[in-house]
Amino acid sequence: MKRVFLLLFSLFTLVSLQAENKVSLTLIPPGKITNKVDLDIRGGIVNESTSQQIYQVLLYWNKEKKDALLYEATITIPAGKSETVKVVIPTSERIGKHKVIFKVTNAGNTYRKTKEVEIIESDIRSIQQISGAWAGIYHWSEIEGKHWNQDIKKMTDDQWKELVRSMMKLEMSTMVIQEVFRNEEYVGKRTSTVDTYAGQAFYPSKLYPGRMNITAKDPIEAILSEADKQGMNVLMGVGMFAWFDFTPESLEWHKRVAKELWDMYGHHESFYAFYVSEESGGGLDNWEQLPEMRKKRKDDIVNFFKEFKAYCNGFAPSKPIMLATNSFEVPNGMDTYPKLMKHLDILCPFGFARMPQGDLTGKEAALMLQKVCDDTKSHLWFDLETFLFNPDNSLYPRPVEEIIHDLNLLDNFEKILCYQYPGVFNDPKMSIRIGESRTIDLFNGYLKYLKELKAKNKKRN
Repeated sequence: MKRVFLLLFSLFTLVSLQAENKVSLTLIPPGKITNKVDLDIRGGIVNESTSQQIYQVLLYWNKEKKDALLYEATITIPAGKSETVKVVIPTSERIGKHKVIFKVTNAGNTYRKTKEVEIIESDIRSIQQISGAWAGIYHWSEIEGKHWNQDIKKMTDDQWKELVRSMMKLEMSTMVIQEVFRNEEYVGKRTSTVDTYAGQAFYPSKLYPGRMNITAKDPIEAILSEADKQGMNVLMGVGMFAWFDFTPESLEWHKRVAKELWDMYGHHESFYAFYVSEESGGGLDNWEQLPEMRKKRKDDIVNFFKEFKAYCNGFAPSKPIMLATNSFEVPNGMDTYPKLMKHLDILCPFGFARMPQGDLTGKEAALMLQKVCDDTKSHLWFDLETFLFNPDNSLYPRPVEEIIHDLNLLDNFEKILCYQYPGVFNDPKMSIRIGESRTIDLFNGYLKYLKELKAKNKKRN
């Protein structure tokens, strides 16, 4: 009898999770924003049945009343297909804490998803604080990660949950998992294929047998389960196939991995988006010298995101796609950015504080990218570098004064994330210290800045 009960319970749980996946709601950007930023509301519906279905769709602001209705429609979705409801609203007159309600009715069943947002009054787009951070489960470079890789390797699943909680102390409610596979290859020097891929997974993948030598059994599950409890958002790092590689071979690998990640972890409420880990130079041509190769790289990256977004929309229609590029040589990519951003929801560039000689200033590059994103109705976030390089190229925590300088200088970004949390910030109350002691100083220094910012905003309002 016990076995029968457990079987029935497992089946009930599976059906419940699948039902949850049918209807989803995402806010871009999530969390706290200023009233100078439009709110992009994405509702997703997947028809998993074998017949065409009709859905009654309603979006409400705060309450399910007629005067709070943002959107209403009747949608017909063929069997096995999906639909995205997208509504963008201005926030200038919506100061305060609110909730968005996505209500879907189909064949007598009603589904609801609710997300909260806080809108603060401001003269600028930025809230001038770090809203989240990257979390590399093991740093890709032994040189750069010299001061923390051996510590992070020892982290247990429970300590990854601890780290999630520690981020919330700094109001970093968004986490970007850097990658879920580790692979050292580069575009142009890649030897593996989709079927012979030899990268090592950070989670129990059924696609490939290789595993990273870390203590945690499934840090992805640990992060997501704790993020669910904390009300956080997690961007899943779909990578690494090969650095800067957006070829058709890379696209096929990313499709397979994204689908497995969704099947394994998509039931988590904190699963916010897909982040493609490969990165790119700001010129979008991967530093190729020949004109025909530069064009090929640019064509590759546009086609990659066109196909990848369409594929992911089939099973996760409300989930955005994000890419991090550097901020260098942005003018060289301006012939491609408008085409790319039609298929990319969030661009999150880095490197504004260390622009090369003869390039644009960081501020100029940020404003150039902002215009492209405004024109294409996409989103520009900021990957703020909270580290500096030692003479041996290992990373160490950046002085908090320099971080505050960037937060005030680059004020056009609707959301600011940082690279990275583990090994750069350390909560002194955690059971493990990841990296050197200066990481605790940065944690405490930034916490002090947050308190001062809150007091300043309270006095102004």
